[in-house]
Amino acid sequence: MYFDENEPQDVRDRRLAAERAERADRRRSASLDLRAAHAGLIIVAVAAAALVWFGEFVALGVVSGVFLLWFCLALVWVHADGDRGPHAFQRAYNAVFGWAGSL
Repeated sequence: MYFDENEPQDVRDRRLAAERAERADRRRSASLDLRAAHAGLIIVAVAAAALVWFGEFVALGVVSGVFLLWFCLALVWVHADGDRGPHAFQRAYNAVFGWAGSL
C-alpha cells in the first residue's frame, strides 16, 4: 500500500477502498486447492474413529467441539470478509483443515 502523508484524507480513503476492493475481488476469484484440507479432514476423522474405538467419548466431544467451533469461527470470519456462497464454505474449510499441507 502506498502512503503519502500530504495526500488529502478523502483521496486517501478512496484509494484505500479501491485497493481493498481489488484485493477482495482477487481473493474471491482465486481457485482454492483443497487437497491439503481433505487430508486434514481425513486425519481428524481417523482420530475421531480411534477415540470412538477406544471408548473415549469425552475426548471425542472435546475434539469434535473444538473443530466445530473453529469451523464456525472461520465461516463467520469469511462471511464478515464479504465472501458468500460455496466459495465462503471452501475458504472456511481450507482455513480449518488446510494445516495438513504443512505436514
